[in-house]
Amino acid sequence: MILYPAIDIRGGKAVRLLQGDYARETTYDADPVDAAKRWADEGAEFLHVVDLDGAKTGEPQNLRIAAAVECPIQVGGGLRDATSVTAVLEAGAERVVIGTAALRDPDFLQMTLDAYADQVVVSVDARDGQVSLSGWTETSDVDVADAIADLGRRGVSRFLCTAIEVDGTMEGPALDELSRITAATDALVIASGGVGELSDLEALAQLNGSNLDGAIVGRALYEDRFSVSQAIEALGR
Repeated sequence: MILYPAIDIRGGKAVRLLQGDYARETTYDADPVDAAKRWADEGAEFLHVVDLDGAKTGEPQNLRIAAAVECPIQVGGGLRDATSVTAVLEAGAERVVIGTAALRDPDFLQMTLDAYADQVVVSVDARDGQVSLSGWTETSDVDVADAIADLGRRGVSRFLCTAIEVDGTMEGPALDELSRITAATDALVIASGGVGELSDLEALAQLNGSNLDGAIVGRALYEDRFSVSQAIEALGR
């Protein structure tokens, strides 16, 4: 499994939100490039960047990180059209992460998959097992495992799945939900949300399902719960 240190950018700064709530934001780096360089220097193999400013405006706002570090990055946040996807990849990102647009605009998703194939990650976030949309402000009646299975049949080869109720809490990942998700698809799955201890990463590494590709970790790294190298070791890399 791959460790994906998270860099969420809002107001041009590296921040973390608790359960996606903008009112519960903590700023960690005035310049997100500093965070990217720190995680890369500590041995990160891949970085996960969320452009919250881009999600608000509908077009990418923070594209400097890819040029600042040598390790690959994946970028999400407001990618709703071909122009935005192309801009992120041309800026040097290895992958794009598409969220709500992938579920609401099947033509856009198919076009992006046709053009970029395995460079596309689809983010399917859930609250209490039900898919959430539009920056977690809308909850649907669609079961997350059913949504994953359907998107997998349409050609998605890698998913990012966040359990909103544990995101940013450092109280442990939603292991049961992840087990359901990985069982619903043959595609690769990146887990996000809840990691606070090395034992959480060890539990993810031991989770049934060889298609669990990695874990996104944010607050626990920023607050020095453990180092990047310790996290990589815990994941069995």
